Amino acid sequence: MKNKKLKQKRRKEKTKITFPQQLTREEFFKCPIWFADEPAFVNNLNKASDSYIEVAKKNLKKDINKRNKEFGDKGDMGYVFHSSTLIGDPNFNQLTNYIGATAHNLLGEMGFDLTQYQVFTTEMWVQEFAKKGGGNHTLHTHWNGHISGFYFLKASKKTSMPIFEDPRAGNMMNLLPEKDKSKVTYASSQINYEVKPGRIIFFPSYMPHQYVVDMGYEPFRFIHWNCQAIPKGVLNVVQKK
Repeated sequence: MKNKKLKQKRRKEKTKITFPQQLTREEFFKCPIWFADEPAFVNNLNKASDSYIEVAKKNLKKDINKRNKEFGDKGDMGYVFHSSTLIGDPNFNQLTNYIGATAHNLLGEMGFDLTQYQVFTTEMWVQEFAKKGGGNHTLHTHWNGHISGFYFLKASKKTSMPIFEDPRAGNMMNLLPEKDKSKVTYASSQINYEVKPGRIIFFPSYMPHQYVVDMGYEPFRFIHWNCQAIPKGVLNVVQKK
């Protein structure tokens, strides 16, 4: 009798239910960045953008002189020279068209239904950081776009570079130390993106990004843009007016 009870006890122990030791991982809410290297347009676009940068520097010359008079001559240190819009300039038409078409494809790749939308390059400008260094951009997003991007005309390992941050605000509330910051993992809160002439980058406009302080060792110039998907119904109303 004792042997029978002992066997029943052992049988129950063998069939004891335990929690799973292996879990299936699924990934959601991914945030993409796309890039490619196409230096063939760098020379022409550098030449085409020279006049825009010259005008931008001229517009800030008064401010720079005033600052230097009050606080000592620092040249253009700390300034970033933004151009007026490049949209409509024939020299940039090929880039503008490419950007708009690519943004349309990328939004489709992300899973958005653009049947009733048309994608436009709504903003595009060139900017150059100060020769004396100090140029930078603080963390920001582009609320008025769906896809944004950069095309680098003058850049190197010695210049500034873009830093992208995790767009999930909730994730930033309880950050823990990373095991290895040299690797991009689920624990990473930001990534640095290497730049060079001819590198083109696209990213969702909601992604926070910034530019680290440039030391002025080498020239740093790039074209920046925003693309927006506009409802066709809105376009029809505007066209009728």
